[in-house]
Amino acid sequence: MSSDLQATQRHGLAARARALLVRWAGERRSAVLLELARFTAVGGLGFFVDAGSLRLALILGLGPWVGRLLSYLAAATFTYVLNRAWTFRDRAGAGGTRQWARFLLFNLGGFLANYGVYAVLLVNSETVSRWPEIGVGIGALAGLVVNFSLSRRFVFKGAA
Repeated sequence: MSSDLQATQRHGLAARARALLVRWAGERRSAVLLELARFTAVGGLGFFVDAGSLRLALILGLGPWVGRLLSYLAAATFTYVLNRAWTFRDRAGAGGTRQWARFLLFNLGGFLANYGVYAVLLVNSETVSRWPEIGVGIGALAGLVVNFSLSRRFVFKGAA
């Protein structure tokens, strides 16, 4: 099968899926659901940056507390770039350092939920103390909805 035909079929499938979503949820809600799905996918990739950075920090002897702060910053920067380019591309507005700083600022609520869950698990779970990446993943889920809501409303608020 040619790559052009495959691309056309993928586009057709995506268009049909979007049409079903619009029919089920309406135009406005389907746009939000699509952004949430993209935000979640980006967050999934961000988990690997976060967990990998934490593992590197642990190897370097920075410990699970400082290492987690650094890994979160690396993951937040990574997810900012992808969310700006893909999730919120239609509403990204002016970017740069100010928007990145706004992203970090408004996602402090999600960070607190994320880091709080990580800290509780690290202290109370032998498994998480051995494999802190598990706590990173569960913490990321805790911060997901908070981060999505704040990012959509205050960071990527351009015309959509």
